[in-house]
Amino acid sequence: MLISLSFFLFFTMSLFFVGFFGIAFNRRSVLLVLLCIEIMLLSVNLNFIFYATFLDDFFGQLFALYILTVAAAESAIGLALLVVYYRVQGSLSITAVNLLHGLLLLLSNINAFFIVN
Repeated sequence: MLISLSFFLFFTMSLFFVGFFGIAFNRRSVLLVLLCIEIMLLSVNLNFIFYATFLDDFFGQLFALYILTVAAAESAIGLALLVVYYRVQGSLSITAVNLLHGLLLLLSNINAFFIVN
């Protein structure tokens, strides 16, 4: 029994939307947001691999390898930032991260001031 490309595309689309809705409906955990981003990158990666196999093209597989490298770096840096943030704050709540939003806006305005002048 040969499985068609549409089944694989439906599978990757459903994985992507699971990750997207995980980010959209999550209001508490930063770690869950990182996991949902990884699920979305995995679905895009699988999509490239399925198309590369279907079209008998090697560049899709190379691009998928590049995406895996970027995803691994993003995961390592994100988890390192979470460990440091947990040591400082004591929790991984998104509501506590939203309190830093004003500080980030202030820092960006100061940086823009020094770049212009």
